[in-house]
Amino acid sequence: MITNNVITNGYYFLKKLLLYQPPSDPPPFVLEETPDNKPSKSDQVTGELENSFQNLETFLRYANRVIAFLTKANMSLSQGQYSDKTKNLKIEYQALEKQQSELEPILLAYQSGQGVTGERSLSTSLEENRQIIETLYHLPLNKDIVFREIDIASDPLVKTMAVFIDGMVDTKIQNYAIFQPLMLLGSDQRRLYDGDLVDNIIRKYLPTNQVQRVVNFAKLQEGINNGDTALIFDGVAEAILVNTKGWEHRSIEKPSTEPTVRGSQSGFTENLRTNTTLIRTIMRNSDLVTELFKVGRRSQTTVAMLYMKSVANPKLVAEIKRRIQGVCTDDLESSGTLIQFIEDHPLLPFPQSLSTERPDRVGPHLSEGRVALIVDGNPYIHILPVSFFTFFHASEDFSLPLPIANFQRILRFFGALIATVLPALYIAISYFHVEALPTQLLLTIAGSREDIPFPAWFEVLIMEISFELIREAGVRVPGILGTTIGIVGAIILGQAAITAHIVSPAVVVVIAITGLASFTIPEYLMSSAIRVVRFLLLLFSIYMGLVGLATILLWLTVILCSMKSFGMPYMVPIAPRTIAGFDVIVRGPVYSQNQRPDALNTIDQKRQPQISRLWKKKQPAEKGDEE
Repeated sequence: MITNNVITNGYYFLKKLLLYQPPSDPPPFVLEETPDNKPSKSDQVTGELENSFQNLETFLRYANRVIAFLTKANMSLSQGQYSDKTKNLKIEYQALEKQQSELEPILLAYQSGQGVTGERSLSTSLEENRQIIETLYHLPLNKDIVFREIDIASDPLVKTMAVFIDGMVDTKIQNYAIFQPLMLLGSDQRRLYDGDLVDNIIRKYLPTNQVQRVVNFAKLQEGINNGDTALIFDGVAEAILVNTKGWEHRSIEKPSTEPTVRGSQSGFTENLRTNTTLIRTIMRNSDLVTELFKVGRRSQTTVAMLYMKSVANPKLVAEIKRRIQGVCTDDLESSGTLIQFIEDHPLLPFPQSLSTERPDRVGPHLSEGRVALIVDGNPYIHILPVSFFTFFHASEDFSLPLPIANFQRILRFFGALIATVLPALYIAISYFHVEALPTQLLLTIAGSREDIPFPAWFEVLIMEISFELIREAGVRVPGILGTTIGIVGAIILGQAAITAHIVSPAVVVVIAITGLASFTIPEYLMSSAIRVVRFLLLLFSIYMGLVGLATILLWLTVILCSMKSFGMPYMVPIAPRTIAGFDVIVRGPVYSQNQRPDALNTIDQKRQPQISRLWKKKQPAEKGDEE
């Protein structure tokens, strides 16, 4: 036995280190970048061969069906069973003739090497329809597509196939409204093929409220993907879509981002039909129209547009419909994504539609002539068009007494002004216009900054960024822990910054007042826009003082006055000047809201009569009088 000494060990170590050795592990996966999206020639050839094989299999299945029919007809004729089987053979022969006419375009496609599977009409062959559905849904890879074959008792027997997606249907509706009537209530004496089979099934044996007949695979896929159950029959080139939607969704809860003291306590959910129902419980009027659209080539997301037919401007409705139908994308994530596709100024931070999760807030806006958009799967409904002043109105304003509601509205506008300009105003006066401060206040601020090593603008930036970090952390951390982090973090951070002589107490007070003022804005998107504008004002105030502050404010005024929310000027009724009414900055009494907003140009401009309190014109009822 030869043992290695120090020299040989060193030799092997240097050899292993210097000489190349193939790696023992397989190479890691690297997602290579493709130069373009065009398929290669090999992929094209493979796709053409697959289409050719599929079409060839279609012809073979039809040939086997013809052979089976001829065999059955030969046996019937040889046994002399003319009266019993002739009618059944006639029905099957007619189905074969229909299938032959359906195979003619496929034969042409097979001869030219092109497939037409995705755009075909339904076939009279049940097996052929199943093969196409399996191809469209990539079976057997796809595991949630369910095929349920049933035989409906009749003369002759009706072979039927039910197709649905597991998890998206309500099994109770399927069992009691589809399978039980078709299977348990059947009879051998029925002749379903007499006349229109699909119409006989719908009228006599499907006790469901929503049934649709389809003749092509495009509509069939759309129904199955939306949770319907498709019923396909042998010998008929039609199918029935039965409404069996029943996937799990969140129940109605309190609004989480728009709490109120005197308003409704129900909020929208992720289910579109639940949301439309909540709106109809408030607007119980047949004039309320709900139009549905499909957005997203792959996601096929349902978008609902609601408006009052006799109130909303037809041009506004047509324009919003045109923009929704003009969205071309693969998927639609939420209602906010849809708004970015269709709004007039997507690059500006100011919101151009009102986002809400409260049904009691949508109803009054619909009655004013506005339009509501609902995206399936998102609990936030967008109302449009809106003006700048709409974002400072709360849902409970008309539930409170007039003095209290107006005091709160004025407080919101004042809070928005403070949240926008206070830090920039502090910096501008501290650096460029100290003579504007009273002497005692100036000495107090100077004394508090005696031990601070940083300039005032740096203090303000540090505290602003810290406050935004605390705000974002409080939002992202779930539950009560987020609120605790926000409160404790702000207190500890402010006290620690003052103790460490990083910032002065005056700056902490300014940032605290600014943060509290920003919370008075009821609309989250408008509050976020003001936060962005505040940083812009702060930067210009650092370099130019009050001149820079005034320049940016003037620039923002020009932008706001030139903006439009779906064709309506953003600053109405101030710019351009229109009939203001009694609901802009402050509101008037509810019995004085006689006209709808003038800028909407509604069909019916009158909301209520000039004298809405008719009891004022009548004599008081005497004691004991009854009408």
